[in-house]
Order: sequence, then C-alpha cells, then structure tokens
Amino acid sequence: MNILILGSGGREHSLAWAVMQNPKCDRLIVAPGNAGIAQIADCAALDIENGGAVVSFAEENAIDFVIVGPEAPLAAGVADRLREAGVLVFGPSAAAAQLEASKSFTKEICDASGAPTAAYARFTEAEPAKAYIRKQGAPIVVKADGLAAGKGVIVAMDEATALEAIDDMFGGAFGGAGAEVVIEEFMEGEEASLFVLCDGEDILSVGTAQDHKRVGEGDTGLNTGGMGAYSPAPVLSAEIEERAMEEIIKPTVAEMKRRGTPFQGVLYAGLMIKDGQPRLVEYNVRFGDPECQVLMMRLGAQVMDLMHAAAEGRLSEARVNWADDHALTVVMAANGYPGSYQKGSVIKGLDGLIEDSGNMVFHAGTKTSDGQIVASGGRVLNVTARGNTLQEARDRAYAAVDGIDWPDGFFRRDIGWRAL
Repeated sequence: MNILILGSGGREHSLAWAVMQNPKCDRLIVAPGNAGIAQIADCAALDIENGGAVVSFAEENAIDFVIVGPEAPLAAGVADRLREAGVLVFGPSAAAAQLEASKSFTKEICDASGAPTAAYARFTEAEPAKAYIRKQGAPIVVKADGLAAGKGVIVAMDEATALEAIDDMFGGAFGGAGAEVVIEEFMEGEEASLFVLCDGEDILSVGTAQDHKRVGEGDTGLNTGGMGAYSPAPVLSAEIEERAMEEIIKPTVAEMKRRGTPFQGVLYAGLMIKDGQPRLVEYNVRFGDPECQVLMMRLGAQVMDLMHAAAEGRLSEARVNWADDHALTVVMAANGYPGSYQKGSVIKGLDGLIEDSGNMVFHAGTKTSDGQIVASGGRVLNVTARGNTLQEARDRAYAAVDGIDWPDGFFRRDIGWRAL
C-alpha cells in the first residue's frame, strides 16, 4: 500500500516509524514531516488543513490509505473530504472531531450517555464566568472551549488565578478557542490516558499511558504539550480500564452513532482515577503527543493493521498482541519553552545513538539546515526507549539523552516518577 501520514511532530515520526516496519507498506509519504521523518520516509510540502489539496495530493500519488496525525485537519473536515473522494482514511469526521474541538460538546455527550465526568458550566461572557468562580471557589478548572494545542486548560488552585484565566481567554490569549469557556469542578486523583480505536461500531483498547504536563520537575511550573510519558500506566489497572470502557467509552461511541455522527479513528480518553473510579477529564480525537511515541514503541508494525481495520470497519476481528514490556519517552525542549524560545540552534550527537526496536529518537520540532539538524519548535526531540521494566526503559532513555549535545535545550530528569 501507498500510505500518507499528515503531520510534522514527534507523534507523526513515531507513527511513520511503526508503519514503515509493516511489510504491507510499499511507500510512505509524510506531509509536511520533519528532519527525522525525512530519514525514513518521503516528505511533502502540503497544506494539511486544506481538504481539497490533500485529496488532490492523494489522487496524484496513488495513495491507498491516509492517517491523520494532528487534531486541526480533523476539525477542518479533511477526513470528510477524503471519504467523499473514496480515499480510505483513519480519523474522525469534523462532526465527530467536536469531541476534542469543543469542550462543551463533550460535556453534552457525557450528559446524554451518563459517562462520569466533572460538574461544569459554560460561558460566553467574562462577568458571569467570574461570578460563577467566586461562588464555587477554588481549586477550579478553566478551559478554553476550542482547540488550543493542549495549552487552553488552567488548573487554578486559587480564585485569583481562575479570574485571571477568564480575562486571558476572553481577551484572546488562545485566539478563537477562548470565545467560549467551560469551568469545571477540580477532580482529585491521578490522571492517565486510555487509547481506544473505534470503527463507528466496535472499539478496541490499544494501550494506556501517563504523561507529564508541567514544565518543571515534580510536576511544577506552567502547563505544556507534554514533557514525557510512559506506557503502560500502572494506575490504569485492567479492572479500572474495563470500568472506563464500559462506563465511559462504550456509552460515548453509542451516543455518537445515535446522533448520526459515528466516531471512527482513535479516541484518547484522559481519565482522573480516584478510589478505583475513573472519570473523564477530556477526549482527544487523535493519538496524544508524546503518549503516541511510547505506544508505537510497544505496538510496532501491528499498529498499521489495527488502524487499517478501524478505517475499513473490521475492528471486531482485530486483536492487539502485547509484549510484557514498558516504554518511556523524554521530551527535549528549547530553552524558554512553553514561553518564548529561539529557533535554529544546532543539535549534535544524534548520529552516534543506537536506533532500533528498543531505542529511538523521534523528532518533534526539527529541520535540516546546511546539512545539520536544527531546532525549529518548542518541543524538539522525544528520546524513547523500551525495557522489560519501566526502570530499564527509563535508564536507556536517559542514557541516550545524555549522549545528545544540545546546550540550547532542556528536559525533565524525573519522567516516570509516579510509577517508580
């Protein structure tokens, strides 16, 4: 098969790495890709949020299967355009992608399906939102309703922070994403992620992971897109995963089908777990980043067959073959991230690293300049390793991190601390 992956980050590099291992993959193109992806696949310049352009590209390059990596093209309806053109695609319709694109839509679905989640209220103006916060008190959670690249959520431990978040969101700090705001009760517990493939009818769990959102060690500082992750997540035991599937995922998928907007793709459920009870924090409609990297490390070539089965409506006959292993990834980010940071610094030492089925450096924000790999984003590298134990995976990942010469970058030294 000729396969096209849309996206340019570490998630897409790990998807490309896994897909390339599958013998059914004859040719792989990633658009737009990055410097790391260019080492294993063809990269193409393409506006991935323009459905017409993606369809034309797929037809011109005899693409048999398209895998959509990030959320923005899904929300823009790119998967719809591909389906209309008869091109097989992994990823939900724009209507189904509202599960990520609109926090208030997700709350409606939870209400309708009885899925346990935080109590909430939604607002389109600042003053009523502030009055609600003063009435409820802190801690409280303030969310920009729309897509904000994983940064539009403020967990306010005091009232002043929550009120400031309202001013920021309605003041345009998150662009159009903050035109409507959802305010939620603060849920206590430990957060973990469950990834479930859906074909509109059937569902299949493809693993658990836990990421580290805060920029600083000990989970301190500003929220980021994620500074590292590991899989599996011990807090998401088999029993809790089963509860989540029965009480949250299945009712959601059934409700989406009932509304005439069946969900097809990967449903990423962020769960808060306390006393063995999972509650939904949020849905995303694509693989998490950097959680995808640890999942791909553990799943390998089979993930292409699983995604293909989901796209063709054959999930009922699909099975996941799990090794009894662990994977961990460490994000190396540009100094200053998640605030302002410099682009263009040279990264050395990558050539000397072992890359195989147990060790990979997935590129997130890189490009090639004058024959050298340079940083071109905030999160730049995902240094990833597998091991028989989480400690072994962690030791391998940090050994590789220490082999990378990049003075303009930083990373957390404590990825995996909750489990270890």
